[in-house]
Amino acid sequence: MSSGYITTRDGTQIYYKDWGSKDAQPIVFHHGWPLSADDWDGQMLFFLHKGYRVVAHDRRGHGRSSQTETGNEMDTYAADVAELAAALDLRNAVHVGHSTGGGEVTRYVARHGKGRVAKAVIAGAVPPIMVRSDRNPGGLPIEVFDGFRKALADNRAQFFLDVPSGPFYGYNRPGAKVDQGVIWNWWRQGMMGGAKAHYDCIKAFSETDFTEDLKAIDVPVFVTHGDDDQIVPIADSALLSIKLLKHGTLKVYPGLPHGMATTNPDVFNADLLDFIKD
Repeated sequence: MSSGYITTRDGTQIYYKDWGSKDAQPIVFHHGWPLSADDWDGQMLFFLHKGYRVVAHDRRGHGRSSQTETGNEMDTYAADVAELAAALDLRNAVHVGHSTGGGEVTRYVARHGKGRVAKAVIAGAVPPIMVRSDRNPGGLPIEVFDGFRKALADNRAQFFLDVPSGPFYGYNRPGAKVDQGVIWNWWRQGMMGGAKAHYDCIKAFSETDFTEDLKAIDVPVFVTHGDDDQIVPIADSALLSIKLLKHGTLKVYPGLPHGMATTNPDVFNADLLDFIKD
């Protein structure tokens, strides 16, 4: 088991974890905004014990990676993954992305993954595009994302408590069982990253159009989404993405929130394992 850094072409230090036998099939996990590789602890341990090589990185500007001023957009995120995959010689890999990480997976697989990627998983993911426009009338209005930017700039520490305490994990729903440790862990991961990179990333996850990427992917893709996702509404994401994929499989989880891999790991991990083994 190891962890370390790679240095990208522009000098950014990308932190990664790499656990398990180098001969085993790799599963690469891509975290959501504004988190880190630690958000996948429950999946990393599960799949390590199933005999897989598990890898997760902190996106630039997030976690333990460099707090970048530039490159905080989806093309560079995907290029960083390509450099990581080359440095670790990842082949026949399954790439799993949650939320913003699902966008990163989509762009990476479409543009850089040929010959290295076996399958992909996008969970509660932002593709095809989140922001509302004439071409995407079901999207969220730009004012929602402007509100995120203002809340981050005004008081990032409080904003990063409010999100996990409420909509991210569905803890604002009647009868929800609130896990305080999960909330603090979200806050801890968020506050490790850079405010400038997090601010820029809001544009990256909300305004990037992944339509052509989804159409270009020729490996099997598992699209998973909770139908009570309050962060990335399912009607304008998973239900559209599945129509654009050549080899997509959709699984909708009734009542589950955006952070379902954390709130319901037993369900999520089992379905992920079935898809990978199939």
